[in-house]
Amino acid sequence: MVRRVRVLLLSALLLVTAAAMSTAPASAVIGGSKSGYGPWAVRMLVDGRPECTGTAVTSQWIISASHCFFEQAQPIADKRISFRVGSLDMRKGTTVRPVPGKRVGSARADMMLIKVTPMKVRTARLATAHVRPGQVVRQYGWGATCTGDENRCQSPVLKQSDLRVVRPDDPRCDGYTAPGGSDFCMAKVSGIPAGGDSGGPVMSIAPRGTETLLGVFDGSDRQDIAEAGEVARQLTWIRSVVRR
Repeated sequence: MVRRVRVLLLSALLLVTAAAMSTAPASAVIGGSKSGYGPWAVRMLVDGRPECTGTAVTSQWIISASHCFFEQAQPIADKRISFRVGSLDMRKGTTVRPVPGKRVGSARADMMLIKVTPMKVRTARLATAHVRPGQVVRQYGWGATCTGDENRCQSPVLKQSDLRVVRPDDPRCDGYTAPGGSDFCMAKVSGIPAGGDSGGPVMSIAPRGTETLLGVFDGSDRQDIAEAGEVARQLTWIRSVVRR
């Protein structure tokens, strides 16, 4: 059986250099394609180096994966974190930084909300309905486009992959999701997210401006199966935080 590895982007392997980014393939997740749209997608950096992906949900709040904000089980200081926003090419985006002490993790899912200085970007609409088995969704991120040494193939441009939601009790999802849990399980259609994509948006497929944020990507086996925290299950928490 294929050994499934969660995407933990805080490992040293996923801290990429600027040189590696400049030569990275611009084509796609592992399989997928270059994205032509994604105004709400943001790139998280730690000490100026690409780390994770996130989504702008208001002009001052970004949602990402909680595990992106820890290093060797210790919280990463706000002053080390920045985000590139406003461009599909992260080298051309604008930098915003966290408001000190204003990030809040979910107690029930691998999700973190981070308050930042004001952003001039289109924000994502939050899904109010649960995902359903068989639904095709679209994942976005700037992460690895290869297996193996993910340092050498982080993409400087936004990429995407389509996946199909499967039942949480499907044997392929063993170790990823469970019935009644906070995550939903997805099977590869056109690509699979990998290192660098954690925290990124999983969106409904709809006309531009009408798509909704269904999930926050938090793990995959780099081959066939991925998982994401379901936004509809955390909607009350998200709304309570961003009103602060």
